[in-house]
Amino acid sequence: MPTLSKLDEQGLRLAFRQALHARAHGNHPFGAALQDADGEPILAAENSVVTQHDVTGHAELNLIRMASRDIPVAGLRNASLYCSSEPCPMCAGAIVWANVRRVVYGLGMEDIYAVARMPPDQPALRLGSRAVFSAAPYPIEVIGPALEAEARAVHAGFW
Repeated sequence: MPTLSKLDEQGLRLAFRQALHARAHGNHPFGAALQDADGEPILAAENSVVTQHDVTGHAELNLIRMASRDIPVAGLRNASLYCSSEPCPMCAGAIVWANVRRVVYGLGMEDIYAVARMPPDQPALRLGSRAVFSAAPYPIEVIGPALEAEARAVHAGFW
């Protein structure tokens, strides 16, 4: 796995802060951030599943919705998407549709299931993001899990 750059660390830590904002607002602790090719932050979003009463209110999907309003799909091609945790299959699909070709995440999916103590019958698609990204018509660079101790700390005492 490639070594994280300082810009990647910065992007991930912004996603972690968004996850803490989500938690403070009464939502599940997940966050996402988008940086342009130069590492400048563009947007950040938090999970809003609980407060918006919307099971699709994941941080990554909220961010993609915001980005799609103002940034042409071609403009997202060179952006990097930072996620506090590995994107679920729904969010991974949205990332493909949005033409984002670089994703960096903190905690891996199996670790999230373990931290959240999700029972096996919980409504979820237990499919890693790399499996979804492999079906994209172009390569998507994926880095993660990364900064796992920091990513896990966001969840401490929540579940």
